[in-house]
Amino acid sequence: MAETNERSLRQASIERKTGETDIELSFNVDGTGVSEIESEVPFMNHMLDLFTKHGHFDLKVQARGDVEVDDHHTVEDIGICLGRALREALGDKVGIKRYANVFLPMDEALAQVAIDVSNRPHLVYKAEYPSATVGSFTTELVHEFLWKFALEARITLHVIVHYGHNTHHMIEAVFKALGRALDEATSIDPRVKGVPSTKGVL
Repeated sequence: MAETNERSLRQASIERKTGETDIELSFNVDGTGVSEIESEVPFMNHMLDLFTKHGHFDLKVQARGDVEVDDHHTVEDIGICLGRALREALGDKVGIKRYANVFLPMDEALAQVAIDVSNRPHLVYKAEYPSATVGSFTTELVHEFLWKFALEARITLHVIVHYGHNTHHMIEAVFKALGRALDEATSIDPRVKGVPSTKGVL
C-alpha cells in the first residue's frame, strides 16, 4: 500500500493504492463547483457531483476498485481519500467558521447535516431507507462513506434523514446538505482571530 499527499493553499491531492483500489483525488475547498468524477460506481459519482456543486468545491476523482466483488472498497476508499484531502487542505484551520447546520429538502425527503470541524472524528447517522438498494448501489454504503470521511477529515458529523419515501431523493438530500454544510463550516469569517476555539488549537 502506498499513499502520497500534496498540499497547496486550501487544496490537496491524495493518491491511495492498495490491493483493492487505486484512487487519485484532488480537492479544492475554495472552488467553483467543478467536478470530474470517474469511478466504477455510477450512483456514487452522481452523489459526489452533487456534493461538489452544492459546496462550491472543485473535486477530481479517478477511482478503480474490485467492483467485481462489490462496491464497498471503492466507496470506502473514496471516503478515506476525500477526508484526508479535506484535512490537508484546511491546514491549521485559522479563521474558519468551524460549525454549520443545514436542512435540505429534496421533494418529499428532508435531510439535516450538522458539522463541527473539531479535530475530533465522530459520526452520528440516523436514516431509514425504504429500499436496500438504488439501482446496483447498496444504501448501507452511505454510512460507510460518511464514517470514513468524518474519521479521516477529523470532523464531527451528524446526519439525519428526517423523512422521505424515495430512497434516491433521501440520499441525494444528504449529499447536497453535506456539501452546503461543509462549505459554510470551512468558510473564512473575518471576525475570527486565529482558530475558533478557547483551547487555541483545533
